[in-house]
Amino acid sequence: MVAFSSCSKEDDDTFSRVTVNGTEVQSSPSDFTVGDRSDFNGDIDASFTGNGGTASRIFSWNNNLTTADYNADITATSDGSFQMIVKDSEGTEVLNRSIQGGSEPDSFSGVTSAGVSGIWTVTITVTNFTGDGSFSLSEGD
Repeated sequence: MVAFSSCSKEDDDTFSRVTVNGTEVQSSPSDFTVGDRSDFNGDIDASFTGNGGTASRIFSWNNNLTTADYNADITATSDGSFQMIVKDSEGTEVLNRSIQGGSEPDSFSGVTSAGVSGIWTVTITVTNFTGDGSFSLSEGD
């Protein structure tokens, strides 16, 4: 699982967390470097939760195929949002989907566009998010 954590002020009770395969993700896009090793191999099973917080986290994932199956859903009590951006091993965006809290649909799923196999990057952003949700990724067909 990937977890995000962010506070707007030290005494503020707002937060956002993302956990992937049991591990809280700490990397933000500004301090992330794609290397020759991935953070995760195999299926990604993740959850996130928030209490009005905003955070963006990125992790690498080894995809031996050229597409990925994805799924995401939220239970949100406010207008916050969840966004998933996936890029292939050459940095080409193969998925950019969002869910807006407080409206339908509250889920999305499908298959990414075709990309180049190898180490892919996944960016998760939750914005003013109150509620919880989950997402998954697996190597495509």
